[in-house]
Amino acid sequence: MYSRPRIIPCLLLQDQGLVKTIKFTDANYLGDPINAVKIFNEKGVDELCLLDINASKKGTAPDIEYLKSITTEAFMPLSYGGGITSLEEIKKLFHIGFEKVIINTALVKNPQLIKEASTFAGSQSIVASIDVKSEFMGKQYCYIKCGTEKVKIDPIFMVKEAERLGAGEILLNSINRDGTMQGYDINLVKQISQSVNIPVIACGGAKDITDLHHVLNDGGAHAAAAGSMFVYFGRKKAVLINFPSEMDLINEGVYSNE
Repeated sequence: MYSRPRIIPCLLLQDQGLVKTIKFTDANYLGDPINAVKIFNEKGVDELCLLDINASKKGTAPDIEYLKSITTEAFMPLSYGGGITSLEEIKKLFHIGFEKVIINTALVKNPQLIKEASTFAGSQSIVASIDVKSEFMGKQYCYIKCGTEKVKIDPIFMVKEAERLGAGEILLNSINRDGTMQGYDINLVKQISQSVNIPVIACGGAKDITDLHHVLNDGGAHAAAAGSMFVYFGRKKAVLINFPSEMDLINEGVYSNE
């Protein structure tokens, strides 16, 4: 037997298209999200994360009908984030097949929603998304609305508050590392992982399996999420939906013998 940390492709949605950003900007159109989901089905992916990067910025609600067209094609557990502002929207997302909802902006604007959602669905279904940017002299701040609005709240305070409110997981995004394929911010991941008693999913910066290994073993993350690594291939970043084999993950120590 071996331990099997979760490795989660994170797909960004924009105007019903699949895109990839760099540092939360410059969204590059990649194609149809449904095609990507079908390929990940074939690859045997354990879990898939979908984030609508326009919803919170534009103040639009989750596009339930379009999201339903995605969930009907997916054979793995799905989580969704983007534009969630009410318990009714959360109930609709669960109804069409999502197992988890990801809440970022509402964590600041309406923190009571986390408590209501966890009471309704259980904390294991509620993920608090923390987007962090390191700025002058290494000072770290949280951002909401897909990185467009700065909130002067320390990330460690934010994750502790999310846990107190009832979130069952933290999705930790490093804005500085997003799309750069320069490795995770291990120090940030370690700080956050050591601050809470709930699982932390690290996201932002993964290039290859070695990065997954580092963030799980050195950063203390419970799971590793990535975007570019699973949608690009090679130095020229050709668009190719991909996922490492189980044997590759074992050989690189991501899945380890117990």
